[in-house]
Amino acid sequence: MGKPASWGRWGLGTVGDALDNAVAESFFATLQVELLNRQPWQTRAQLTTAIFDYIEVFFNRQRLHSTLGYLNPTEYEEVYALQQAA
Repeated sequence: MGKPASWGRWGLGTVGDALDNAVAESFFATLQVELLNRQPWQTRAQLTTAIFDYIEVFFNRQRLHSTLGYLNPTEYEEVYALQQAA
């Protein structure tokens, strides 16, 4: 099933403008590959729990992010807080 013709392009903007959402698109592509496509989901509740765990337990605490200098978000926030305190 394709997208409705009224949606236009999948992306919201062009590179460099205020609607450039490369980070968000990268996140959803990663979520698709690393979680959603790995198994069939029997219920919406099972999928909801898996997405929550992926984001809160793995993605936000353990996974390294190129946009954060290859730190996980927790490490990045700690470094940022130390820099602001200095």
